[in-house]
Amino acid sequence: MGLAQWFMERRKNRILDIAFRQITLAIDTVADLEKAITAAADNDKEEAKKCINRLFVVEEEVDGLRRNVFEEATKGVLPPKDREDLLHLVKRLDVMADHVKDSARNVLVLLDVEIPEEIWSVLKDMSRNLVQCAATLRKSIELLGENPAEARTLSQKVDEFEKKVDENYVQAKTLLLKYGEKIEVAALIILKDLLDFMENVADSCDDTADYVRVLTVGYQ
Repeated sequence: MGLAQWFMERRKNRILDIAFRQITLAIDTVADLEKAITAAADNDKEEAKKCINRLFVVEEEVDGLRRNVFEEATKGVLPPKDREDLLHLVKRLDVMADHVKDSARNVLVLLDVEIPEEIWSVLKDMSRNLVQCAATLRKSIELLGENPAEARTLSQKVDEFEKKVDENYVQAKTLLLKYGEKIEVAALIILKDLLDFMENVADSCDDTADYVRVLTVGYQ
């Protein structure tokens, strides 16, 4: 049948139902990261902490759902190849959620540090592009069971947003050099880690989109 066809039956299939929720929540964490960064840039520390705490709770649920998917997978509801495809998809998005969580941890630490407004501005733009990247991936996955050809088209658009995030990454690193003498060394290291993790989120989205293309090869 193929995983795309199985997605059409997800409401009748426990493992696909759990997997779809895990996938949805993993992508939703990106939106919470964007809200946290926007609040931090506006010096709204309480709102930023609220968003980050919500993100942590959701990420824990994502981990739990991933474990549930793997447990259900042992019951052999799906054919071996389709089961393998689904588990690969779930694992890729679990990795993405981990990078989001690591990004949020760095934002949390930076709340009490003086960061130039220009750097926050690039971080906000980078987080918005991450949301677009993740939202496009989410729609692509949703369409796997409805319109695999359109799912494939959307998966290719994920690349466009991933490239924008890369541009933000380079821009932000340039600003770290510009403001290097005005920012504490420890804060610079944390900012560099934040940028790396955010770029990893985009790379994980793009990697997952590549896998969607593999799943939809026959629907061009």
